[in-house]
Amino acid sequence: MTGFSGDPVLPGFRPDPSVCRVGADYYLVTSSFEWFPGLPVFHSRDLLNWRRIGSALDRASQLDLAGCEPSRGLFAPTIRHHDGVFHLVCTLMDGPGHFVVTATDPAGPWSEPQWLDGEGFDPSLFFDDGPDDGDGGGCGGDSGGGDGRAWFTAARVRDEAAGRTEIWMREYLPRERRLTGPEHVLWSGSHPGARWSEAPHLYKTDGTYLLLTAEGGTDVDHSVVAARADHVTGPYEGAPGNPVLPRAEGPVTCTGHADLVQTPYGDWRAVLLGVRPGSALGRETFLSRVTWDEGWPVFSPVVHTGLRRPLHDDFATLSADWNTLRTPPARFWTTGEGLRLRLRPERLGERTTPSLLVRPQEQPDCDVSTELHFTPAAPDEQAGLAVVLDDDTHLLLLRTTEGLSLHHGPEVLAGVRVPPGPVRLGVRIRGFSHTFAHAAPGGTWRDLTAVEAAFLTPLFTSIQLGLYATSNGRPSANHAHFAWFDITYPSRREPA
Repeated sequence: MTGFSGDPVLPGFRPDPSVCRVGADYYLVTSSFEWFPGLPVFHSRDLLNWRRIGSALDRASQLDLAGCEPSRGLFAPTIRHHDGVFHLVCTLMDGPGHFVVTATDPAGPWSEPQWLDGEGFDPSLFFDDGPDDGDGGGCGGDSGGGDGRAWFTAARVRDEAAGRTEIWMREYLPRERRLTGPEHVLWSGSHPGARWSEAPHLYKTDGTYLLLTAEGGTDVDHSVVAARADHVTGPYEGAPGNPVLPRAEGPVTCTGHADLVQTPYGDWRAVLLGVRPGSALGRETFLSRVTWDEGWPVFSPVVHTGLRRPLHDDFATLSADWNTLRTPPARFWTTGEGLRLRLRPERLGERTTPSLLVRPQEQPDCDVSTELHFTPAAPDEQAGLAVVLDDDTHLLLLRTTEGLSLHHGPEVLAGVRVPPGPVRLGVRIRGFSHTFAHAAPGGTWRDLTAVEAAFLTPLFTSIQLGLYATSNGRPSANHAHFAWFDITYPSRREPA
């Protein structure tokens, strides 16, 4: 197999997926980096159709992302279930490091973080106790009971310039939520020149311990490698055919960071990240069917066509799919009859939390629109539609005292005068081509300008779409009111 095709099962900004099963229910979590709420949690019964049920970090007392740099923050979580409790481990980069949160209900509430010792990133947990009352709660199968111990693994850098890393492990005490005992180095890559061995996950199949890692970095050389051992602490021997999932050469690239799960029927699947080139969607969650060849996993793509569900949000409430940039110090929005954003001095381009609410762009081609009711009370007051990669990289179509203007960071790309009163703002996105438009309510759309926005190419995060208001460093009592927010999709037959 040379690559994946088809649609992701979780489109848009859904990188580094991890999955576990409890009975007939699957639960999945992904990275969120500097965005809040942190670590979105999803539920499914078939691994294809997912619904967001909450976030593991949804209150300021758990984690404050103030000052977090773009593409830093929360890296690569792992979710596991053991003895009636969900355990989720993650790393806060540029912070205290690894932590664990727990919950009896994956929809929340989740506990306050317990910080864990050790270097690195991409943490994972493995419970060596066989099937958890037959519910598959750890993440996969096990033909025999273990010794009841639990283990924490992570990757750490040994030579950043050369991309040299290693996978290390310590025992984890679930009740105390801490690490104990000696450290074991399990793996440093499938060959002497291996780069960026990371994303470790441990499983037990047919009495043998299986270590699955990513390799090659999270770009086009991304791959999955496997190793086995008779004892959980090793030594681990690599698969003779490594990588078991080679670098992708197809309509989906960058595949890797896989996590296995066994279905109630005894077969296996994996969730993994992948990228659809030619758009700013970044790393999304795909599904693979896994079979076994002499005890080694064989990955095959699950090819399916995801539904394009148009969105119309009139903001009766704020759904779980909306995010803020870093942890908000207080709510700056109200819902009910549309969305009201309070104008605050904070602005995009700073390492703060501006009055910005966004949701991931889920398809390469889409049409986005909103109706804005807003009268600037001063030249510094602005509000409108946002296409955001991070603090420094975004496009903003804003109403100002001069009319409408399109901003790329501090640069004004285009402007037009419009009469006072409500105005509709829109953008047609076709890959990296963004055509911004405006209309009077009930009137004809008029194009403002088109932008070829290759500068929106993601690194770790990806494009989010939403609504923004600012008073640009000055105090304000003003609000911007957005009556609704729509995303629609053109025909698949329409040329990009």
